[in-house]
Amino acid sequence: MENGIDRKLQQEFEQKIGYSFENVKLLEQALTHSSYANECFWCKHQDNERLEFLGDAVLEIAVSEYLYHKYPKRLEGELTRTRASIVCESTLALCTRDLQLGKYLLLGKGEEQTGGRERSSILSDALEAVIGAVYLDGGFASAKELVTRVVLNDIEHKQLFSDSKTILQELVQGNYGGDLVYRVLSEEGPDHNKKFLVEAQIAGVPYGQGRGRTKKSAEQEAAYATLLQLDHKEKS
Repeated sequence: MENGIDRKLQQEFEQKIGYSFENVKLLEQALTHSSYANECFWCKHQDNERLEFLGDAVLEIAVSEYLYHKYPKRLEGELTRTRASIVCESTLALCTRDLQLGKYLLLGKGEEQTGGRERSSILSDALEAVIGAVYLDGGFASAKELVTRVVLNDIEHKQLFSDSKTILQELVQGNYGGDLVYRVLSEEGPDHNKKFLVEAQIAGVPYGQGRGRTKKSAEQEAAYATLLQLDHKEKS
């Protein structure tokens, strides 16, 4: 495709998501960030923002239906909180890792140079856009299959990841002496493209580490790694 996604990359990505598009232009649009569309002087509606809007709604109904059937005894408030933890930006960005979604995005040069392929907001928006594109191309059943395969697999760990800092704080307060501290081990890159390495420490003892483009995201990764460590330690 001229000024678009490479045919080989397109097929590679379709294989990863388990869906082949009838209308490949929908996939191309879903992977097109506004920065790329602007640089190519494309019309505004050719970026992925409208598909993201649609995909967000499809994602919400698919997740809601799944939770409704999976947890028949949970009340509305609990279901709402669980859904929010699944469809939030950080969790959706986590869902894109196995897909290597950032590799397939069409980004403008500026966005590319400032680490856009790893930015959680861009990745989560693009995933929603892909869901919207699948919905338009193959209907709700196909979009629901994609959500189930990519977003709803290993749901317990994704909920744990989303709430990791809160869960770890409560765990430390209830079961450990001393404070929970997040220590920055390293800080790399220019101001517009920072990468942080953070370590969680409980009562001065080092536990999990996390990397991120912000201190907050690195702390979340460190908290999640620590929870997994503590769980493994408890079971062994």
